[in-house]
Amino acid sequence: MGALDTALHGLRALIADGELRPGDRLPSEGELCEHLGVSRGSLREAIRMLAALGVLDTRHGSGSYVSDLHAADLIKGLGLTVGLLPLDSIIELYEMRRALEAHAASLAAARIDDATLDRLDALLADLEGVTDDEQLSELDNQFHSAITAVAGNDALASLADVLRARSRAYRIFETEDAAQIKILSDAGHRAILNALVARDPVAASAAAAGHVAQTEFWLRKHQRPASETV
Repeated sequence: MGALDTALHGLRALIADGELRPGDRLPSEGELCEHLGVSRGSLREAIRMLAALGVLDTRHGSGSYVSDLHAADLIKGLGLTVGLLPLDSIIELYEMRRALEAHAASLAAARIDDATLDRLDALLADLEGVTDDEQLSELDNQFHSAITAVAGNDALASLADVLRARSRAYRIFETEDAAQIKILSDAGHRAILNALVARDPVAASAAAAGHVAQTEFWLRKHQRPASETV
């Protein structure tokens, strides 16, 4: 194990074991270097990595502190790596997204209020009326984000947002199948909303899963052959 890995795993262990708790200030560099058996350079790099992931909060002139360690906030850090994934890997994650969106819709059906339903209906009216890919992507994201927010699980919503953000990078509405994709996508959104209006968790779950599966189908269809990605 290299020096950086030693420093990184050492800091993680101190936090995971509860020796350093949320809000605690890290000991001095000298103390940590001696405790972990690493150089200051390796320690500083490990601290920078954990800060980038939201585990540590580095304050100028004050030091580094353990963050609140909220699950939703830490999951957002996955965007740093998920955002680099090629389409092949994104497709692999679609089963996970399908399950997350379906579960979120199921929870939302039992918890949603009339004001949110009105907002979703207005979003769909806008979504059904546009063809610009950028606008479609943004309105689609707002629709799904509003549903996961109602589900009441911040960690679930954060993970769904991370997965959805990367898939938005692939412009399926700019393909030759755009017209058909748009029709099916609008119908899928409407099915989800109708189930939410009916406060039917089973129907909402099925509609959300079907909608995500439909998007996965189009991504697979327009996936470039391996020979073209080299």
